Amino acid sequence: MKFSEYMSEWLYGDDGYYSDYKTIGKEGDFYTAVSTSQFFGGTIAKHIISLVDEGFLSENAAICEIGAHHGYFLADVVQFIYTLRPILLESFEFVIIERFDALQEQQRNYFYESFGDVVTLKHYKSLRELQCQNAFFIANEIFDAFPCELYFKGKIARVNGHDVEFDVEDSWVDAKAKKYHKDRGEIALGYEEFAKEMSNAAQKFEFMSFDYGEMIARPDFSLRVYDKHEVIPFFDEKIKREVLFKNADITYDVTFAHVKDAYEDSGVEFIELKAQMVALIDMGLLDLLEILKKNVSEKIYTQELEKAKMLIMPNFLGERFKMIRFRKS
Repeated sequence: MKFSEYMSEWLYGDDGYYSDYKTIGKEGDFYTAVSTSQFFGGTIAKHIISLVDEGFLSENAAICEIGAHHGYFLADVVQFIYTLRPILLESFEFVIIERFDALQEQQRNYFYESFGDVVTLKHYKSLRELQCQNAFFIANEIFDAFPCELYFKGKIARVNGHDVEFDVEDSWVDAKAKKYHKDRGEIALGYEEFAKEMSNAAQKFEFMSFDYGEMIARPDFSLRVYDKHEVIPFFDEKIKREVLFKNADITYDVTFAHVKDAYEDSGVEFIELKAQMVALIDMGLLDLLEILKKNVSEKIYTQELEKAKMLIMPNFLGERFKMIRFRKS
């Protein structure tokens, strides 16, 4: 099979890594910004409110997370909207795009435990099912989870068992590799279709996503496995792929130029690419921490401050992770 089929089965097969709930954070395989601090979602909530104030988002817009895992991120957004502008909870529509029934159930339960009947959560299996006038789409670490082909000097990888051989020709992948000046590395599949689905889902929207990578493609393979916070390069001679298959996360660095081109080809405007630390500060993270300081004890403030620092520290999540933003007006 092609590597993209192997990766898709690893992550999204019937018993794939993402087919059921996985713990994220200290007890899991990796950290995310969501698992680090509630102020990640809080900063997005502040930005959403600013979009309402500037007239880009209507008060009955859909606030939609794509690939929400447990639902913590969107729930944090909801909690901070309640704190900063509670009247919007009466008019916003909160939506999660989630393909797996088991994860939908986890998300519903978490929202009910958190908000009772105050907040209604809607689910769709894909963006194709959603049709709305106005929306804010948010995703965290989604583009690195798209299946990819492995490319090396004109050939793509074929997987036999768990062994990889570069002996297949693919003109589409070859053209993408040449476009992004890669003679080896990962070529993501599905960005174009995903961008078109989002463009068709809402007449007017902003989309913001956080992921690791760079605008320009890196010159080598970045494919790696996360297993209990150990980072294992996919081509490490000591890797036991048959053991890790479906039991650990597999990922790669995003080439944001590819994401940008996919959205622009779908008629969506690219706004900006920023380091996560810059994006969160620009959207008001420090303002939220100042509000917290005035309303809680010094002990609680210090605890939350230390968590929030991890979002913007260059040596943790702040520099390596990027925020990319698009708009369709």
